Amino acid sequence: MLIELIPLLMFAAVCAVLMLGYSVAFTLAGVALVFAGFGIVTGVFEPNLLRTFPSRIYGIMANYTLVAVPLFVFMGTLLEKSRLAEELLENMSRACRSLPGGLGLSVIIVGALLAASTGIVGATVVTMGLISLPTMLRQGYHPSLAAGTICATGTLGQIIPPSIALVLLGDVLSNAYQRAQLSQGIFSPETLSVGDLFVGALIPGLVLVSLYLLYMLLVARWRPTLAPAAPSEERISTGRLWLSLVPVSALIILVLGSILLGIATPTEAAGVGALGAALLALLKGKLDLARLKEVARSTTMTSAMIFTILIGASLFSLVFRGFGGEELVEGFFHQLPGGVFTAMLVVMVIIFLLGFILDFIEITFVVVPIVGPVLLAMGVDPIWLGIMIALNLQTSFLTPPFGFALFYLRGVAPASVATSALYRGVIPFIVLQLLVLCALALWPGLATWLPQQLSL
Repeated sequence: MLIELIPLLMFAAVCAVLMLGYSVAFTLAGVALVFAGFGIVTGVFEPNLLRTFPSRIYGIMANYTLVAVPLFVFMGTLLEKSRLAEELLENMSRACRSLPGGLGLSVIIVGALLAASTGIVGATVVTMGLISLPTMLRQGYHPSLAAGTICATGTLGQIIPPSIALVLLGDVLSNAYQRAQLSQGIFSPETLSVGDLFVGALIPGLVLVSLYLLYMLLVARWRPTLAPAAPSEERISTGRLWLSLVPVSALIILVLGSILLGIATPTEAAGVGALGAALLALLKGKLDLARLKEVARSTTMTSAMIFTILIGASLFSLVFRGFGGEELVEGFFHQLPGGVFTAMLVVMVIIFLLGFILDFIEITFVVVPIVGPVLLAMGVDPIWLGIMIALNLQTSFLTPPFGFALFYLRGVAPASVATSALYRGVIPFIVLQLLVLCALALWPGLATWLPQQLSL
C-alpha cells in the first residue's frame, strides 16, 4: 500500500521543498533522484528507466516548437527595454485622459498589447506598475482600482496570443495527446499544434479584455471619484497617438496573423516578431550595442530558466510514471462519480490551488503531463483543455493572499499603496475571470469554434 502512495509522496515532497525556497528546477530533479534511489535500493523502481533520460534531454533541446520561446522572450524584452511600450502607454494615456476612466482604459489596452508581446506575467506587471501606477495615483485614481487594473492586465499574457504560456502548453499537450491516442490503440500522425491554441485563445482573450474595459467604463460612470478625468490640455494629437500605436500593434498583428493564415508556424512567426521588434527599436533610435547586450542577457537568463525547469520536470515525470503515478491518477479519475465533468473540476481546482505556490511554467511541465493524457483519453478536447488551464492559471495569479501578480506589483508599488488595497482591487477582476472560465466550461465552442472554422 505504501508503494502505491509513492507518487503522491513525491508530489508532496516537491511542494514542501519549494515552500522552503529552493530552486524549482533542481527541486524537481533532486526529489526525483532521491525517490528513484530509494526505489532502486528497495527494488520497487526499474533503474533502466533512468537510461532514457539523456534521450529526453536531447528531445527537449531539439524540439523545434520550443525554439519560439527565446524568440518571443527576445521580442517582448526588446519592446520593454527600448521603451516603445512605455511611449505607447504615455501617448495613449494623454489622448484619453479627458474621458472618465480614460487613463484606466488606456492602461488596459496597452497592457493587453504588452502582455501579448512579452507573454510573461512578472515582466508585464512590473513594467506596467513602474510606468502607469504613479500616473494613475497622481491623477486621483483610487489605489485599489489602479492596483487591481494593473495586476489583472498584466496577467493577460497568459491567454492573449502570442503567449509563451500557450507555446509551452501546446507542446506539453501535444505530447499528452499522442500518449492518450496510443493508450487507446490509435496510431495517428495528428497532433495538437501551438497555432491551434493561439487561435482558440483569441475569442476568450478578447472577451476578457472587453469585460475589463466594460468594468472600467461602469466604474467611471457610476463612481467617477474613483477614476477621474484629467484636464483636457494634457491631451495630444491623434497623429502622434497613431504614430506610437501603429508600429507595436502592426508587429503583433503581423506575428499573429501569419500564424492564423497558415503562412508561418509559431516558431517562424516568433522569428519575424524578434526581427520586427529589433527594426522598430532601430528606427526609433532606441537600439544600441549596450541595450542589445542587456536584452540578450535578459533573454538568455529567462530562456535558460525555462529550459532548466523543463529538464528537471522531465526527470520528475519519468520517475513519477516509473512508480506507477500515471496509472494511479487514471484510476482515481475513473472512480470519480460524474465522469469527465468531475475529473475536469478536480483538475481545475488542483491547478488553481497550485497556482498559489508554483509558477505557470512548473505547473505546465509537472502537472499537465500527469493529468493531460488521462483527461484527453476520456474524450476532453485538447484545445478546450489548454485554454481552460491557461485561464485557470491566470486567475490563480491574482487570487489573494498568494497570487504572484500581487507580489510582483507589491515589489514596485509605492509604500502609500497598502497591501490590502492590492487585495481589494483584484477581486472584481477575479470575478470577471471566473465568469469567463465558467462561460468557457459551459460553451466549449468559445475556444474550439474558430480553430474548426480555420481548419475547413
